[in-house]
Amino acid sequence: MAKKIIVTDDAPIIRLMIKDILLYNGYDVVKECSNGKEALMAYKELKPDLVTMDIVMPEMDGIEALEKILEFDKNARVVMVTAVDQRESLMKAIRLGATDYIVKPFENDRVLSAVKKALGEE
Repeated sequence: MAKKIIVTDDAPIIRLMIKDILLYNGYDVVKECSNGKEALMAYKELKPDLVTMDIVMPEMDGIEALEKILEFDKNARVVMVTAVDQRESLMKAIRLGATDYIVKPFENDRVLSAVKKALGEE
């Protein structure tokens, strides 16, 4: 059975790019979210195998959403998606329990590698 993934980013083009990579490689993208609040609600409802989470988003950023998802499920797997200049926020996310990260602009192979590592498939 395909692993269920939620893709979270406020930029529709980034969600589309990540979704396409995942679908092409046999994963099931069960929900796309444009902010951390949506991702948290979707996580609680769908209990996916993995969440990709942008750091900078409106309403609830990726760091706060990561914290709340991990409060709900300490075994949650979250791969952060970040721009090059967000190193400090990324380090905080890793300390909080993010499984891995992807830096934008990203290569398809890096997205796949981070997802496989987070899911224990590598």
